[in-house]
Amino acid sequence: MARPAPEARPRSLLHPSFIGAGATLLIAGLATDIMYWDTSNWQWANASAWLIAAGLILALIATIALIISFLLVAAAALLSLLNVFVHSRDAWTSVVPQGISLSVIVTILLLTAAVRGWKVTAVRTFAIGDRP
Repeated sequence: MARPAPEARPRSLLHPSFIGAGATLLIAGLATDIMYWDTSNWQWANASAWLIAAGLILALIATIALIISFLLVAAAALLSLLNVFVHSRDAWTSVVPQGISLSVIVTILLLTAAVRGWKVTAVRTFAIGDRP
């Protein structure tokens, strides 16, 4: 008896969700602006203000998540550049104590960035036989 293929699950990161939700709210702000233009009902203008404010908050959260990931990788790259200069020394002093300390710090930064997510877009995995 054949086992059913596992269900395809999208793997996504935090910041694309905030980008999508923020964009949806900002686009809804346009829709309520058009409704206000058409009806002159002031509640549509209030709705626009709230939607735009909420969209900006979500965009800010997404931006902060992206900046943190970028800064972690940038710091790891700069420390690795320093580490290559340290490793250009002779023998023991090329590794101990500064070289190994820098390598540990870079590893921690990169693992932290990996947990937060390397990619800007979501990745969808498919089971065997599934069609994209």
